[in-house]
Amino acid sequence: MTTYADLINQVRQQILGYAKDQLAVTEMTQPMGAADTSFTVDTDTIENLSRGLVEIDDELILVKSYDSNSGTVQVMGGLNGRGAEGTIAATHDASALVTSDPRFPRQRVKEAINQAITGVYPDLVTFGYTEITNVSVVYEYGMPADALDVWAVSDQTIGPTQVWTQGTKFRFNPSASPSAFPTGKSIQLFDAVTPGRTMRVKYTKAPSVLVNASDDFEAVSGLPDRCSDLIVWSACSRLLPAYESARLQQQAIEATERAPLVPPKSAAQVAAYYYQMYQQRLQEERNRLFLENPQPTYYAS
Repeated sequence: MTTYADLINQVRQQILGYAKDQLAVTEMTQPMGAADTSFTVDTDTIENLSRGLVEIDDELILVKSYDSNSGTVQVMGGLNGRGAEGTIAATHDASALVTSDPRFPRQRVKEAINQAITGVYPDLVTFGYTEITNVSVVYEYGMPADALDVWAVSDQTIGPTQVWTQGTKFRFNPSASPSAFPTGKSIQLFDAVTPGRTMRVKYTKAPSVLVNASDDFEAVSGLPDRCSDLIVWSACSRLLPAYESARLQQQAIEATERAPLVPPKSAAQVAAYYYQMYQQRLQEERNRLFLENPQPTYYAS
């Protein structure tokens, strides 16, 4: 089982490396509330902090100053320094890690992962099911709001055989009249089905994004767990170009010194490499999707 937290860690390890770039980290010694304008960190490692942006869990905070003796850190601008860069001010537990000037904030990584999940559609789809009871002389029935298309229809035959026959004459209507069908989506069925029998509709829907760190990738997104690698590669290709943007800011000593060692467009080339791997895996999964879910011919005139 791959969780949201697993994906975040995998992406960060890919783009940061395992050992080359060591993050400047300390830890909190007391809990912090969402409205607090100061927090306390370990005095042995407080020197790892710097004025400016720090990350605690998913929140970015602006640091104004810190006291090396007491470990107290003041937030710049009071509450205005909480939830910086579009993150959300939150509570943090004691022992939470505090990272100075994070290269790739967790919030940005989480956003890239969810963008990658939504980006696989329509190449990859997930499936939902709904059942309809056939009514004589009725040919159009409502569909769930998350339905994007109809993949297959089957109907229950009469008798003890338990056989479901494959429907071949159906049409999805994504612009149905809301007055007749509240979701604005319907299916038109033209196969000869005995009234009162059940018809099972298999429909496609877009993958769902992840929210909580413990979210099971397969259970929540609807994509197979084996697709986690292509999501990681897509997220990496979205994040790495930020390295090139950093080149535009050559005021930092480290950036100036490393510039001759890391040629221009290196990050863009690595991003292209990840994107190529993503595209290859995406095509593999698309082929597998159609192999495992054969789509019958349907009425579309």
